[in-house]
Amino acid sequence: MYNQTLTKNNPNRMNQYLVKEVLEATPEQLLIKVYDFAILNCQRNNLEKTNKAIKELINFLRWDTEEGKSVNPGLFRLYEYCQEEMRKKNTEIVFKILTELRETWLKAFKMK
Repeated sequence: MYNQTLTKNNPNRMNQYLVKEVLEATPEQLLIKVYDFAILNCQRNNLEKTNKAIKELINFLRWDTEEGKSVNPGLFRLYEYCQEEMRKKNTEIVFKILTELRETWLKAFKMK
């Protein structure tokens, strides 16, 4: 999949540096990248891409730990709320929520 020839004529080419960055990223770095993608596409009013990113954030939730069991229901509801608000074109509230969550995660990762 990643061994495609990267040529200017290949419409499906991938930026080799981005691929390397993603493959070598920690789970924490990947989470922030997904938030960045969601926030950027929220600003662009791109419903499909924003909700796809939020779906990935939902997939990041781990339900197999005690911390996850206590925190994740709230995050899950927030993510669902963001998806619904994007469908209603209320991008300001989605942008605010995603930005604040991203900042909270950054602080949490620095505490480790």
